[in-house]
Amino acid sequence: MSRRKYISVLTVSLLWLWLLGIPCVAFAKEISKNPRKYSVVMLGDTHFDTEPDSVYHSFYNEPVEWLNRVQRAEFARNGEMWRERCPKLLNRCAELVDKNTVMAFQVGDLIQGDCGKGEVHQKMLNDVMDAFKRKFNGLPFVTVVGNHDIRGVDAEKAYHEYMPKRMSQELGKDIQKTTFYFTIGPDAFLVLDFNCPDDAEIEKMLHETEDARHTFIITHGPVFPMDDPSCRWFFHGDWNDTQTRRHFREEFAKRNAIVLCGHSHCTTLTEWKGDGGIITQMEMNSVWSNEESGVYSIITDDPAEYGMGRMSMTTNPDGSPIKDESALFEEYRSGLVRYVHSTTPGSFKLNVGPRYVTIDFYAGDSHAKTRTFKLR
Repeated sequence: MSRRKYISVLTVSLLWLWLLGIPCVAFAKEISKNPRKYSVVMLGDTHFDTEPDSVYHSFYNEPVEWLNRVQRAEFARNGEMWRERCPKLLNRCAELVDKNTVMAFQVGDLIQGDCGKGEVHQKMLNDVMDAFKRKFNGLPFVTVVGNHDIRGVDAEKAYHEYMPKRMSQELGKDIQKTTFYFTIGPDAFLVLDFNCPDDAEIEKMLHETEDARHTFIITHGPVFPMDDPSCRWFFHGDWNDTQTRRHFREEFAKRNAIVLCGHSHCTTLTEWKGDGGIITQMEMNSVWSNEESGVYSIITDDPAEYGMGRMSMTTNPDGSPIKDESALFEEYRSGLVRYVHSTTPGSFKLNVGPRYVTIDFYAGDSHAKTRTFKLR
């Protein structure tokens, strides 16, 4: 579809949405004003939860002792951080909204999950969606499915019943799956379920948005291996999926894709050149687990150090021997042109214009901009 035809179809679609009473004010205002310039406020992983843990976890009954212990520790962490720090971080993110802001994003692990009952899991999702939407003053609020968002008894079923309907309301278009796309002005945003990638749908979305100015990939798990014991937990990261992973890497590179993701609990920029193009990835973290972590610190800004942390490890957190994954990191190392790695949490603002794409990062609840990452 040509851009002229795209704008024509979009204008008609917005008119019908208005006639049907479906909220699309932010998009209509932006398209009429300047479809080539806008901003989006963003949150990384949030692991929403509350105290006491009986509010959402009274049905939780994990029989495996060590897993029960680990997950209950997560409940305690989440409840403590959502007592004061995370509400302050959320407030700061909401303050980033300005006249050019058209939407708010959250990149998965919206909630902790582990509710033990599907009805409670769905309530947890609805509670946080409503609360965050109020905080962002009614802006469309879009999220992508993370592993915690479908974790627990009947959790996946509850998420798939609730979230596509909710995303339909937020975006003013019919969303049937956890893999879908939408557009802002001339740009395409492809939302991918990395837990269970729908490859046929992704191929279809890439085809339907091939004329986009910028292609943004929104996924919970990164598209590059993480420098972490769980380095294989990324988009098509299983060793059996190597051919599929390389295929989509090439497709994303052809589009010079910008990836917006989470999962790692890191604030990390990774840029890779190869397959005839470039992929720029921003991992975002909003899990403010302790006060000290809200002060920005960089672990490394040297692409040569990508994967070195994982390669220096000998055992997994459970004490089992760690597998040698050096070949996986070597596959990417020669193409890396930027790698700025940090674990600092905060809030983010995506700025898109005719000649730039940037992300402003605010560590913790900082009122001063911590850093601007240039993506294009």
